[in-house]
Formats: sequence, structure tokens, C-alpha cells
Amino acid sequence: MPETPLFFDGHNDTVLRILRGQVTAEQLAAGVDDGHIDAPRARKGGLGGGIFAIFTPNPDGASDRDDQMRQARYDLPKPRPLDRDVALDWTRRGFDALEAMDRAGAITLCRSVDEIAAALPGPRLAATIHIEGAECIDPDFAALHEFHARGLRSLGPVWSRDTIFGQGVPFRYPADPDIGPGLTDAGKALVRECNRLGIMIDLSHLNAAGMADVAAISDAPLVATHSNAWAVCPHARNLADRQLDMIRDSDGMVGINLASAFLRPDGRKDADFELDILLRHFDHLVERLGEDRVGLGSDFDGSLVPRPIGDCAGLPNLAAALRAHGVDDALMTKVTHGNWLRVLRKTWRE
Repeated sequence: MPETPLFFDGHNDTVLRILRGQVTAEQLAAGVDDGHIDAPRARKGGLGGGIFAIFTPNPDGASDRDDQMRQARYDLPKPRPLDRDVALDWTRRGFDALEAMDRAGAITLCRSVDEIAAALPGPRLAATIHIEGAECIDPDFAALHEFHARGLRSLGPVWSRDTIFGQGVPFRYPADPDIGPGLTDAGKALVRECNRLGIMIDLSHLNAAGMADVAAISDAPLVATHSNAWAVCPHARNLADRQLDMIRDSDGMVGINLASAFLRPDGRKDADFELDILLRHFDHLVERLGEDRVGLGSDFDGSLVPRPIGDCAGLPNLAAALRAHGVDDALMTKVTHGNWLRVLRKTWRE
């Protein structure tokens, strides 16, 4: 086992930085001074790859969400649903950005677990494509088939906005994730079509009723790529024990989200804390799910992460905390990448 283990990460928002004009694919390959991920820092930190999200942001731009999420309690209203044509154009640009990253040498686009395993040691990041929030998908699934042909292998039916497929949870603390109704008929059809195509359904952001509907319909493992334990941090975005039990029973998994507000028991968006809080989530998830069903789902480039980690170059600090916590080599291999490869292979039927 190498001193710095190879991580496969269940979720990042690095593509959004390209789409917003903050960085280019070539700069990510060469290295930049800001953000959470670039190729040199990934090599330094042992980040071998991950699931790269394409996310369409709210058209009204930034809000005072950060200030509100530093309060003792908050309940942010969900953004308005997106226009499908806007989301479709943005998503296509996201695929273009990922293909540009591949050409620039920052990533290797992977459509199978064997391809991920081959690329994981580097020097490029092994990248699997995810769409976060299915606003770009039409009820007839023409866009779903278009994007699957371009390499789509993971899909979140919602972000924290409602879609024609279901409802997401708001950024609310404290709150139970049981907020709103379940999947629409179109959402149930989407789950079935993703099962048929071998596209992983991501439960992160989906409300409790919607998750229960996925569990009742899907023949694939239940996966939340970037969520934490509600028992430690009672945020609407986190998973209650009854939800964790459904994931365990399906032989799925959860990627631990490094977002401060979903880790801290007080729900505050504040990065000034030690990793013992993260280890509390780790312990609860392993206890509830088992050692084969927990991994990393960092939310790099989409969240405020704990200061002891900072960016992907700080992942050795996470590995050191896990080792000091008693995680041996066998479990470290599972948690850093083995569990992700297992669940993806099962989901993609390889």
C-alpha cells in the first residue's frame, strides 16, 4: 500500500469553473493557484480520478446564501426551476469542456470501470461524467440517449431545484430530508431508463420520498455520491438512518461530502474545524452501511471544505486522519477507491 493512497472521488464541480470562464482546460492540466482541483495538485495529493459533474447554475447568479448558512438556523428558498433549453445548452457545453480537458491532458474520460482502473494511477485524472440536476433531459429521453452516447454514466434527477422528475431538498438546517412528494411519473420512467442504459442514479439532493421511490423501482445499487450522516449533522441535505438502511440493503454506497455545512453538527458554513468531525460521519456510515459502502464524495470546487484538507493536495491529511483513527490498509483501499469501483461495476453491469 503506497504511503499516499489513490483516491477516486464521487463528486466534483470543476467543470463549472471552465463554464464560468474562471479557468481553461489547459490551465487545469498545467496547474493553477486557485480552486480545489488541477492535475499537479491531484498528483501531489493522490487524487487519481472521480465523477465530474456538469451543473447548470441558477440564472440569477450569486446570492447571500453563504451569509445565511453561517447562522444558527436557516431555510433558504429553493431556486426557481430552470428553462430546459438553457440547461440543455449549458450541459452540451459541459461535455465540450470535459472533452477539452481530455485533449489538454488533464483527464482521461472513462466509460467503464476497467478504463477507470487503468487510468487511476495517473498521470491524468480518471474522469467519469455526471449530470447534476436533470433539467436538460426531456420526457422522451432523447437528450439522455445523446449524452449517454457521449459518455454519461451518472445522473442526479434533481439538484436543490424541482424538475419534471422530482423535488430536491432545500438548504435548510435543522431539517429532516422528508420534504415534499416523491418522483413524478416522468421521474419513475427516468429511473427505469437509466437502469436500462446502465446510468447510475445519484440520490444526493433528492428528498426522502423521491429516494424511497427510486429504491422501490431501481434494480441497481442505491448511491448518494456526496452526502453525510443526518445523525451527526441534522441538515436536510444529509441522510437519515432509514435512508442509509435502504442504501445498505441495495448494496449501494455513500460518498462523504467535505462541505463544511454538511459536516459540522451546527450546520454552519465555516471551514475552521478539525477532521474529528468528519471521522464521526465516517464511523456512523461504516456502522450503518458496512465497510464496503463508504467512500469519498468531496464536492471539490463546489463547496467550502475543512481547512485541514483545503484542496485535493490536502487529501494526504485525510488519509493520515483515517490511519490515526485505526483504518488499516485493507479498509483504506476500500474507502479511497475500491468501494467506488465495486459499486460502479455493479451499476454498469460489467
